[in-house]
Amino acid sequence: MTQLIQVEQLYRYYGTHCAVNNVSFTLEKGEILGFLGPNGAGKSSTMQMICGNLAPTSGQILINGIDLLDNPKEAKRELGYLPELPPVYRELTVDEYLGYCAKLHGVPRDKQRSALAQAKERCGLTEVGERLIGNLSKGYQQRVGIAQAILHTPAVIILDEPTVGLDPIQIREIRELIRELGKEHGIILSTHILPEVQESCTQVQIIHKGRLVLNDSIEGLEQQMRASSLVLETRAVPDLQRLTYVDGVQKIDDLGDRRYRIFHDKDKNPAERIAELVVSAGYGLLALSPERRSMEEIFIDITTHTPIVEEPTP
Repeated sequence: MTQLIQVEQLYRYYGTHCAVNNVSFTLEKGEILGFLGPNGAGKSSTMQMICGNLAPTSGQILINGIDLLDNPKEAKRELGYLPELPPVYRELTVDEYLGYCAKLHGVPRDKQRSALAQAKERCGLTEVGERLIGNLSKGYQQRVGIAQAILHTPAVIILDEPTVGLDPIQIREIRELIRELGKEHGIILSTHILPEVQESCTQVQIIHKGRLVLNDSIEGLEQQMRASSLVLETRAVPDLQRLTYVDGVQKIDDLGDRRYRIFHDKDKNPAERIAELVVSAGYGLLALSPERRSMEEIFIDITTHTPIVEEPTP
């Protein structure tokens, strides 16, 4: 796999406050990275440093193998960026605006026409080239914003809250577009919308108080969402003491109405043995199902219970 972004030991201080604390990660071609964090976590500072708009206090950023600090112009040519508010000019047509952006991106004159046609086709804008941007729906304006970010075929596309304010149909369309773009590029998707990450991304990263507290694949996140607990429902009141003796069971909470939450070791699932015991003892097995934690619960758990060690000012 081709590494498109390499971030090594990134720090950013504002006075004595460490906003970004020893952050390191990579992004490869074909990966869509969901970048999450509560307000004030250092997410915006990290994104600004990757885009070259903010200098790090220390650390290294390589964009498609080019050092962003040593060769900023060359590195930035490998980036496409869509801010939270798309930088579109409402009084221009789609073609006029994208033509202007092509010049800003340094697309050669003889390649501008084909670059515009390709970007419009990929973003579903072929039929609206002559329409004023101000007369387009917010979803289409967002597509125009994405089109300007990919005109120069960058290696990396950075999208900041790309579906905020869209209706459900528009959100679905933009998510599909992001997944399609992810096949040819590396994408960083900065968002506060947790389901967005599950729907669109292959990787997930959570930053909290300047540190990366989670860096995992979506498959790994799904694994974390499978909570280490079962919910048991019986016809008669069972002997909970007997159930706690089952290998792997940690504790049992009585939820009332003959419903019980059974906590167990992560690497041991005692469901089969519990079912056998409940049936053989005549308690009347009505239901036994694994619980799942939502992504929101994982996010809150990580950002409220992860201890942070303060770094001294360099």
